[in-house]
Amino acid sequence: MVKNIIKELRNEFGITQSQFAKDLQITRQTVIAIENGKYNPSLELSLKISRYFGRRIEDIFELVEGIKE
Repeated sequence: MVKNIIKELRNEFGITQSQFAKDLQITRQTVIAIENGKYNPSLELSLKISRYFGRRIEDIFELVEGIKE
């Protein structure tokens, strides 16, 4: 399972889901799915998210093994 801190980062930066989606050229539904752990973004999108927040990918996404959904 992959966990992420995108929602926390958005809140820290004061960015809405809609603005985040617009800036990354994805849908708000995609943002919701990523934040809720229902969808893992592609490597390309992960890199864009990393660049957007000025953080390393591994600071945003974490592979948590042994947890069943």
